[in-house]
Order: sequence, then C-alpha cells, then structure tokens
Amino acid sequence: MKGRIIFNIVFAGVMSLSFVTGCGQKDTNEVVVYVSEDQVFSEPILRDFERDTGIRVRAVYDTEETKSTGVMNRLIAEKDNPQADVYWANEPIRAIVLKQKGISTHYFSPNAEGIPTNFKDPQGYWTGFSARARVFIVSTEEEPPSSISAYTDERWENKGVVANPLFGTTTSWIAALFTIWGEDKARDFMERMKENGTKISTSNGESTMLVANREFVFSLVDSDDATNAIRDGKSVRQITPDQGEGEMGCLVLPNATVLIEGGPNPENGKKLIDYVLSPQTERKLAFADCAQIPLHKGVETPNDVIKIEELKSMKVDFEAVARKLQEIQPYLKEWVGY
Repeated sequence: MKGRIIFNIVFAGVMSLSFVTGCGQKDTNEVVVYVSEDQVFSEPILRDFERDTGIRVRAVYDTEETKSTGVMNRLIAEKDNPQADVYWANEPIRAIVLKQKGISTHYFSPNAEGIPTNFKDPQGYWTGFSARARVFIVSTEEEPPSSISAYTDERWENKGVVANPLFGTTTSWIAALFTIWGEDKARDFMERMKENGTKISTSNGESTMLVANREFVFSLVDSDDATNAIRDGKSVRQITPDQGEGEMGCLVLPNATVLIEGGPNPENGKKLIDYVLSPQTERKLAFADCAQIPLHKGVETPNDVIKIEELKSMKVDFEAVARKLQEIQPYLKEWVGY
C-alpha cells in the first residue's frame, strides 16, 4: 500500500480525528469509525458518506507502525466503555477476533445480500467487501508459474520470494493453507519452500520490488501490489494462481465492516455500514489506486482489476483461519529463524 499514514488529532474540517470522551456524550448526527484500511483510500469514502447523508464522521486511523492492530487493540481496551460505532477492518481475521471477544454485535445490512456467503459471517458479526487476492507478480522476461507449487519445484529453485509469514496477508495465506491441507501437508510445503531457496522479504512491497528489479522471478503478493507495479510501468505481469481444474484457487481477503456492541451511535453506525457495503463504494475502491475487487457481481471495474465472478477463490472458513493463525505462530517463528 502506498503512503505513510500519520496518526494525529486534527480539529479542523469535517473529517476531524477526535477522541470520543464517553458514551454519555452522544451526538445523534455523528458516527465514530475506527479504520485499518489505509487512510488515503478509506477517507474519501467517509467524506462521501458525510456529503450524501449529512452525518458527521469521526474517524481514527491505524498508523503504518501499528497497521491492522492499533485500532483493534484500542477497541479491545475500550470494551467496557465503547467509543466507536463501526470498525472498518482491512481483512476479516481481526473482525473475527472482535466477535470472539464479545466486542462486536450482529447486523445484517440489506447491502450484504449480493455478497457471496463465504465472505460474510453467517451470524452477521462482520461482512466483507472490496477484496484483495493473493496473486503472483512475475518478471515479464520469464515464463510464469501457474501454481503456488512453484515454490517447491526444482525448476524454480532460488527464483521465488515471499513476504515474512509472521506479518500481514502472508500469515493469513499460510494459515489458510493449514486449514485446507492439514498440519502435515502444510508443514511439508513450508519446509520444501525453504529447501528450494525461497527468499523471505520484509513485505509484499519489497517482494514486488525484488521481482521488478529482476532479482527474483516471482512472488506471491496482494493484487493491489501487482496492479500498481504494472500501472507504474514496471516490467512485470500479474498471474492468478491455481485457477485450473481441480486446483484450489487463490486466497481472496476482503475488507470487513463490524458494528460495535454498545457504541454511542448504533443507528448511524448501521447507515455507515450500509454505505460502505454498497456496489457504489466497491466501484470507487476498484478505480482507486488500491485497485480492490468488488464482491458484488456486475460492478464496473478498470480492465486491470480482476472480477470476482471470473476468479476461482479458495473456499476457506475464516473463523478456522483465525484460530489457525494463532496456533501456528510458534512454528512460523521457528521457520523464519526467530
């Protein structure tokens, strides 16, 4: 993702960031949202909501240093005195943690009806929208791999790179493999990746740079990383892995909306969730630099953004992935060498 998100307290403008001082101080014309999606992409959506509804938005964003965990940890700390109405997560795993801790509540938005069932909680505790897919970025000078099995194929020895599996979407991807394949097959895959000379980078962004600089042939990254590298004129292409007959598909990680239990403005929170889950919002995020994939079918996208109806995605239980993500942390630390 682009940009360094700086957390600050700003008291000017309609999108002021503010600490809410308590549930007793309610403003029926406002909504408080904590956001893990990059501010550069989420803030324009929230501004549009303000303009279209007249409801004032108070937003608190994650910093780059605490990406995806800062505001979630704040929600956990505020459990007995909720300050937020909505949490906009940049993937569903943290939304599931809030459900498990009793911090969120259920809400079935009418705009969730067109979203595939595997991208929303059956009990209504979170709903996915505007996703990223885990795809290959490949040097244009090389014949591309078509499956993640390339990481263990001698043909690609010392040619693959992957972001550190202790962080971000790579962790979710590996946890998904553990839930689909089981412990033994997933561990065998990881060990064979290492034996085949797979390079560990610090991030998806670094992986993208290493492939663009032709230091490595391929890497599994998020679709927005690959799309933006291509838009920037890098000598790379994007390949969606495991799309063939009998293959498992690629991992698709949506954003997720969460209604907070006991938030100060629950009705406005529901209105914000409805707005964020709309096809119109998904279209905006598809055309933004984040190049996210709409989960509603038929939403217009740029030509370089994958359509969900044309994508074979992994069939994963995100609650099982969330549990497995915690279970495999000791193994991943050992694998990385920590």
